[in-house]
Amino acid sequence: MKAEVINPFLESARHVIEQVIQVSPSTGNLGVKEIGYLENHIWIQIGMTGQMNGDIVFGIQEQVALQMVSVMMGGYVITEMDEMGQSAISELGNMISGNASTILSNQGVSVDITPPKVMKSDRTSSLIQKKALCIPLRMEGIGELDIQVMIS
Repeated sequence: MKAEVINPFLESARHVIEQVIQVSPSTGNLGVKEIGYLENHIWIQIGMTGQMNGDIVFGIQEQVALQMVSVMMGGYVITEMDEMGQSAISELGNMISGNASTILSNQGVSVDITPPKVMKSDRTSSLIQKKALCIPLRMEGIGELDIQVMIS
């Protein structure tokens, strides 16, 4: 897996977060790691097909997701990830992936994305371990959003 595969998602996530969450995220260190579900996390999974195939998974601690959704809802404080919150965080993943697919298209790479799938983890949920390119985006005063790319 080539590291440059993550760049369109990183660029898009920075732009979307600046516009929607109104913070300028800083970038953590790029790495390869085994991913899996963690307790108290929200996962937004988006599939990609075309010249790139695989999944993009955005991982967010539930409290961070609640803060992000609260900002997206105009400051209305969200205390639990209900259907409306899941819809909002799903749309954030969709916006990031849609922008990334446009960036890829402008680079001559044709891809399609699937609708986002939001998953909440709990103690009993598990994911078959997969290796992913991973880069965290740190949002000051809010927390981190991990971009995990599993594309061939």
